[in-house]
Amino acid sequence: MIPREFYSKDTITVARNILGKRIIRKIGRTELSGIITETEAYRHTDDPASHAFGRKTDRNKVMFEDVGHAYVYFTYGMHYCFNVVARHPKIKAGAVLIRAIKPEKGIEKMQKNRKIANTKDLTNGPAKLTQALEITKEHYGIDLTKDSRLHIAEGIKPKKIIASPRIGIKNATDKLWNFKIDI
Repeated sequence: MIPREFYSKDTITVARNILGKRIIRKIGRTELSGIITETEAYRHTDDPASHAFGRKTDRNKVMFEDVGHAYVYFTYGMHYCFNVVARHPKIKAGAVLIRAIKPEKGIEKMQKNRKIANTKDLTNGPAKLTQALEITKEHYGIDLTKDSRLHIAEGIKPKKIIASPRIGIKNATDKLWNFKIDI
């Protein structure tokens, strides 16, 4: 498991550095995993697109708590999104949205969860990823540095990182805080 110190840096730095790491989800004896290929950084007072921008609420409170915890939220009345709380110690809130992974283990289970056979579109979006890995509100706040049901581990070293504007937001569209790798 990646140690807590990894997440205790600027949110943008963590969003870049987590690329190539492996997300591991254990369901009973089944292990699902994949390499993180796309992320987005969401900070605090300098980021009007962040859930933490306005104030602490019941929904975003974990973004203000210890780094290395899961921030899972429900969106559009039908999808979950998975984030990792990450920020510099002097900043009050921040999280990295895990937008996509390249599946490695448990692909058949992921396909069953998503009800599709196509592996190209299996986990190439935040809602697709959570559906494939069975990540739900039940995972909100779990400690990713200690919980074997869901954690992040070492993976591969990315060769090239591409930065671009974040996807699906209306505010702070000038920030190049979406990061991708091609593997």
